[in-house]
Amino acid sequence: MHIFYTPDISIHVSSYRLSREESKHAIRVLRLKKGEKVILVNGKGLRSEATVQEADPKSTLLSVETSSKADTRDSYKLHIAVAPTKNIDRIEWFLEKAIEIGIDEFTPLICHQSERKKVKMERLNRIAVSAMKQSQNSFLPVLNDPVAYGVFMNQIKGKTVFKGIAHCIASSEKKHIKDVLTAGTDAVLLIGPEGDFSEEEVRLALSQGFQPLSLGASRLRTETAALAACMEVAILNR
Repeated sequence: MHIFYTPDISIHVSSYRLSREESKHAIRVLRLKKGEKVILVNGKGLRSEATVQEADPKSTLLSVETSSKADTRDSYKLHIAVAPTKNIDRIEWFLEKAIEIGIDEFTPLICHQSERKKVKMERLNRIAVSAMKQSQNSFLPVLNDPVAYGVFMNQIKGKTVFKGIAHCIASSEKKHIKDVLTAGTDAVLLIGPEGDFSEEEVRLALSQGFQPLSLGASRLRTETAALAACMEVAILNR
C-alpha cells in the first residue's frame, strides 16, 4: 500500500483529509480511487491504515480504520553530525540512504575547514519525508539546523551517550566502531568536511570524551564516511 506523511494525525481519529500536496500526489500521480487502502504515518511512530472515501485531488478524504503506535524506532538512537559537502547533492544522497538504514537525528556541522556554510533545510526535510515513506518507516528523524562546531560541542557536553569522532589524523588510539560501541547504546558520531577536522577540533572532542574512530584503511569522502558509520551501527544492532 502507498504511504502518506500525515504529521498532525492522532491515534483516535476516524477520518482524515490529506494535505493539498499529498492529495494531488494520491489522485493525480498514483491515481488512487475510492475504496483503495493506504497507510498513514505521522513520523513519530503512529501508523494507520485508511481507505479513500473521496478521491479529491485538492482534499482527499480518508476513513481511518486501524492505528498502532511504536514508542521508539529501535533499541538504540543514532545521531550523526556531519559537515555539509561543497556539492550539496552528496549530503542529500547520504541523508536519504541513512534514513533507509536507520538514523534518529541529523545535524549539519559547520567546521573550520567546511567548504559549505549554508544548507537549505526545507529541501532536506522533503528528502527525509520521501525516504521515510520509501523505506516504509514510521519515524521521521530530527533534522537540526546547521550549527558551528563549538556550539555543537557545548550542546552535546554532559550527555550520557557514546560519542565518537572519525578523523583522518594519524593516531594509534583509533578504534573500529564494533570494538568500542555496545549494541543497544545511543550514539553521537561526528564526520568532518572534505578537508577533515582541524587538530584543534579533534583535541576539543577528545577532551569531552569522544572516542577517536577508524572507518578503515581507505580515505573516504565525507558522505561515504557518514554512511559507513551508519551502516556499522546498524549491523552491530541487528
